[in-house]
Amino acid sequence: SAQGQNALKGFDALVRQHYPGIPVRWAYTSLLLRERLAQARQKSDSVRKALQRLSFERFTHVAVQPLQTIPGQEHGDVRAAVEEAAEHEHLLCRVGAPLLASADDVRATAQALVRHLPADRAPDEDVVFMGHGAEHEAVARYVDLANAVHALDSRVHVGAMNGAVTLESILPNLASRRVWLMPLLSVVGRHALEDMAGENGHSWRSRIEAHGHQCLPVLMGTAEYAGVAEIWLRHLEDAVQSLAAGWEKR
Repeated sequence: SAQGQNALKGFDALVRQHYPGIPVRWAYTSLLLRERLAQARQKSDSVRKALQRLSFERFTHVAVQPLQTIPGQEHGDVRAAVEEAAEHEHLLCRVGAPLLASADDVRATAQALVRHLPADRAPDEDVVFMGHGAEHEAVARYVDLANAVHALDSRVHVGAMNGAVTLESILPNLASRRVWLMPLLSVVGRHALEDMAGENGHSWRSRIEAHGHQCLPVLMGTAEYAGVAEIWLRHLEDAVQSLAAGWEKR
């Protein structure tokens, strides 16, 4: 979505500010998204393609930072694509960690989420964050985050579409008339628009409303939260430092 693109533009600007003079390129892991961008006549590269392009342009060292939440299957796929491309294209690559890589990350993310709650939300109103979830043991990071957020504000709940904390388990704990619903997704795309805020019966919004609450969806991806972007930037910096160490060894 256009809004998703804007969130990425904001992160892009942060990265360029941090690394003046270093080229920044984007790759999209979602085939669906790449097809949509192609239909809109916008160029988009897969991870593999972006690295091929960099190699063709004579770059030798690349730091790759996925804007992913947990070290699950999708993160594994990115790492595998980077390893394969690095070998074929003779690049030295380092992949930054996803958002919730360590206990410190979980704490910092919880603080960022609670700091960025909607200005109009009253202290006694419930807020529900919807994450993607995964069929992967790393889905436990959502549970860690839910606990860390709860410790800061007991009316803020974190759930996920797959695995981890389900909406079913959150519904009985919602006590306020108005309930705020926010994506725990880096950008606002199909999941946020349909699965979270959609008018269909199975969306989280519909299920919260069916439970007797007025639901207020907020369409803002976590890449737009300063505190969350900072964590990805810190992971990128680790990748850059690790590349620099590799560069010195040459």
